[in-house]
Amino acid sequence: MRQAEIHRITKETEIYARVIIEGKGRPNIKTPIGFFNHLLETMAFHARLDLDLSARGDLQVDQHHLVEDCGLVLGQVLREALGHGSGINRIGFFIVPMDDSLAITAVDLSGRPYLQFKLRTKRRFCGDLDTDLLEEFFQALARGLMANLVIKVPTGQNDHHKIEAVFKSLGRSLKYAMAKDPRESENISELLPSLKGVIDL
Repeated sequence: MRQAEIHRITKETEIYARVIIEGKGRPNIKTPIGFFNHLLETMAFHARLDLDLSARGDLQVDQHHLVEDCGLVLGQVLREALGHGSGINRIGFFIVPMDDSLAITAVDLSGRPYLQFKLRTKRRFCGDLDTDLLEEFFQALARGLMANLVIKVPTGQNDHHKIEAVFKSLGRSLKYAMAKDPRESENISELLPSLKGVIDL
């Protein structure tokens, strides 16, 4: 069973994360930002991860450090749980409609962090989450996971729908990318999904 645990403490934030990749989609998320909790729960559920994540930070400054560091730690704990990445699909993509919105995400667990992000919101805050920090979260997630991450929302009117659709879609993309190739055998399981023979996870 692929699993990992990280406890990161800085002068700005304290974040604990534990993940089981072969989980049942049972999240336990505790941060001071209610809508952020909902989004992380949504992503974990659709990725079928058992994810425990608790975070606290210097919200008297603003939400930036907390949201960004959650992305970093989430990426790191997933990367650690994946190990060398032997036998995984590596690449996953998914499209999710949610009422008026459409979210497209793709992930390549390539060892090369990069983010393509296109999402426009009408409001600075959705619920109690500063939407200005969404790109920072995904940038940190890509960095921590060492993944190429694409997030695009070409249509949508309602900010809640657009953002939630992204987290649903990303969860599904991660689920497939992290899954073991169903065709793997005892010999194939040691192969890395790269012609180079290495993924820098």
